[in-house]
Amino acid sequence: MASVSQTSPKTPPVLRRAPVQQRSAERLARILDACADLLDETGYEQLSTRAVAARAGVPIGSVYRFFGNKRAMVAALAHRNLDQYAERISTRFAATPLLDAYGAIDGVLDEFIAMKRTVPGFALVDFGVPGGAPGETAAESGAESVAGKDVSGEDAGEGAGTADGSAAEDPNHLVAERLCDLLATHLGRTADEVLHRKVLVGVETADALVRLAFRTAPEGDPALIAETRQLLYAYLAPSLA
Repeated sequence: MASVSQTSPKTPPVLRRAPVQQRSAERLARILDACADLLDETGYEQLSTRAVAARAGVPIGSVYRFFGNKRAMVAALAHRNLDQYAERISTRFAATPLLDAYGAIDGVLDEFIAMKRTVPGFALVDFGVPGGAPGETAAESGAESVAGKDVSGEDAGEGAGTADGSAAEDPNHLVAERLCDLLATHLGRTADEVLHRKVLVGVETADALVRLAFRTAPEGDPALIAETRQLLYAYLAPSLA
């Protein structure tokens, strides 16, 4: 697999339009901040674009300038989370003298857990949108209305896709791609197909175990986190050395 160099933030594909002016970018940031805060307070099911607009102090039209529905808005938050995660890891790796495989694994796991504990909305929406329920309606998937008219511009079946109606990318594949590039860069490895597969398996495994740790204890069960670390050491470290 070729190196993808995705450590710098990119415009999420779920945006209807990218902000051009600084004021527009700041408004988008306020919308996503409000979305994250409300996710912690109400959960995804009760989240609405109207509530986000009110919390952000912007007109509802400003939300729909960027997003067709709440699913697209949460997907943009997930993309921002991934950008921040990659930035945190890159900064940590760059500041670590004599970084080795174990230190790299520690950085990847520790930053993920730190974000779970401290970043608003991250406990519910880390790098992907919660799945819609079977038979989810347009209103339930986030296609809301103003004055009785649908403002999403998308049909009910679009809920799980991207802004252009294409299938949404698997979040853990995106995370693995980003991590593969970072690990290869900082450890002097080649971001090839074998490394990507190993990292993807590690991401899937760690994701499941960290979720279990946070279901077991609000701050993440230390024993389960320690088991996750040992598992990643045993599985990934030989491939990173």
